[in-house]
Amino acid sequence: MPPLIQRLRELTPARVGLGRAGASLPTEALLGFALDHARARDAVHAAFDIAGLVSGLEEFGVPLVTVTSQARNRREYLRRPDLGRMLDAQSKRSLEGQGAPPGQLVIVIGDGLSPTAVNLHAVELLRRLIPQLTADKIETGALVVASGARVALGDEIGAVLDARMLLLLIGERPGLSAPDSLGCYLTFAPRVGLSDAGRNCVSNIHSAGLRYEEAASRIAWLVREGLARQVTGVALKDESRIKSRSRIEAHRGV
Repeated sequence: MPPLIQRLRELTPARVGLGRAGASLPTEALLGFALDHARARDAVHAAFDIAGLVSGLEEFGVPLVTVTSQARNRREYLRRPDLGRMLDAQSKRSLEGQGAPPGQLVIVIGDGLSPTAVNLHAVELLRRLIPQLTADKIETGALVVASGARVALGDEIGAVLDARMLLLLIGERPGLSAPDSLGCYLTFAPRVGLSDAGRNCVSNIHSAGLRYEEAASRIAWLVREGLARQVTGVALKDESRIKSRSRIEAHRGV
């Protein structure tokens, strides 16, 4: 294998320079593809560890609610994306009974298309994020664990709880190099019917992607600036990395 291709393969999990055997891939590359495809499928169908998640979230001392979407099971969730965007009647009544949370921020943790990602990363990310929010005097009013969740389910949850800012952690669609990628969506003044243009997204959070510390720093910046400017989405550009570089350069005397 040429050194340049070898170096490139060391820098990325993408499939580059696989070679070929006749008109097909070499056996090792073909088996690797089949294995990663199986891992992605398993991530989609993995059980959502609600009990473990709730146990981990209790350390934050924030009111905790569990809800479900209108998708009655995983099969229906995958076939009917629309049902994953709406709360079932019982969950909506339960949230309405909570009243408006005292904090500025509501955090929703949903299974999404990779429950595996949420099981692995959600609590660990919050352990890095919540202290940063506390330092910025941003109070978390409620934590909501949502089963059968699509991204837009957060809009209804936020609207029912009258949240100023909604932070949704959700499992992203598994890829062949990342079956456990977690995504974070931020929405100011959430309401039913919002488009993706009204949200900011920090994605690719996993051990081989965006690390917890950097993800938490970006999310905290977006929450703080979103609340201060009263916008999210296309109106709020993520400048957290620019400011981080400026601080690093100032420290180095550049």
